[in-house]
Amino acid sequence: VMAACALRRGLLSSVSKYNKKHTHRILSVADSTGCFEAFRPRFQCRTCGLPGAVQTRRFMSSRPEGKILETVGVFEAVKQHGKYETGQLFLHSVFGYRGIVLFPWHARLYDRDITPPMSDSKPEPPGAHGSKEVKGKTHTYYQVLIDTRDCPHISQRSQTEAVTFLANHDDSRALYAIPGLDYVSHEDILPYNSAEQVPIQHELFERFLMYNPAKSPPFTARDTLKAWQEKNHPWLELSDVHRETTENIRVTVIPFYMGMREAQNSHVYWWRYCIRLENMGNEVVQLRERHWRIFSLSGTLETVRGRGVVGREPVLSKEQPAFQYSSHVSLQAPSGHMWGTFRIERTDGSHFDVRIPPFSLESNKDDKAPPAGYTF
Repeated sequence: VMAACALRRGLLSSVSKYNKKHTHRILSVADSTGCFEAFRPRFQCRTCGLPGAVQTRRFMSSRPEGKILETVGVFEAVKQHGKYETGQLFLHSVFGYRGIVLFPWHARLYDRDITPPMSDSKPEPPGAHGSKEVKGKTHTYYQVLIDTRDCPHISQRSQTEAVTFLANHDDSRALYAIPGLDYVSHEDILPYNSAEQVPIQHELFERFLMYNPAKSPPFTARDTLKAWQEKNHPWLELSDVHRETTENIRVTVIPFYMGMREAQNSHVYWWRYCIRLENMGNEVVQLRERHWRIFSLSGTLETVRGRGVVGREPVLSKEQPAFQYSSHVSLQAPSGHMWGTFRIERTDGSHFDVRIPPFSLESNKDDKAPPAGYTF
């Protein structure tokens, strides 16, 4: 590992000198169907702290028949401070898809891996594991569109229809989704630029954005995007993010309030929650079971156990370290809490439990108007 790190430092030193006159191009593979897969940088080296090499082995060592390399764009400098603007093109550093930023969200990140001072902390819900209070800090996330050409390549690691809404009261569907809509943390953005006027394929791209070569980035928000954001703000807003690591498995949870519906003369409150599991170590592990505790303000405490998550038992390895999914929960009370564990299996058959950080279910949004979906 140390030898590889020394070699990487030498290569990056040479590259940094080379970059004074040149830029890095992003390459993708195109087949006869027009489907692209962008190459992405691998994870940061945990020994030397430097970015890994570009992952080209899959196609460069033995290029599949009928596939050619095509330029996607040119990488830009990662922003250490400040935020990315509407219209910024990027590669997702974990899942590798191409996307474009619609607008930012400013969330409170409660990281249980950091020991906080006693002030500005979030107390534990009743019955949750541990008694540690967690300090929140402001963290930037982005609402983004995913390039539909990349969706087939990430569907086994991340849901591409994870952002769901409650349907209108008179709609027979309970839920509906907007495909290719995602939330991305600032550190997962690898910005790039492209000479194409429509560099992202998504049915909402040209409805939401227009090409403006005088601007940087050269894509500006249309009035339809501004109106959609304003009308759906209560159902899209990302406010709290919760994170905790157990034995090198990091779990991140983001809850979203979806609204209230009346059923059998009672009020039912709905939330969706997005969970990401990341293997921060070198050992291959597999998620086998989930164990949830759901506390409602009405005084009920529900226990849920089951195999896997969303019908899957994902393997987390060094090559594919992350898995992300969304699910839903409903309560007959306007607020509550959730916490629990994932049962993880090692390759030798032994198991350990990974803590899911406790998070609040709050319904403090204006519930007068239903979400607007595709209505313009």
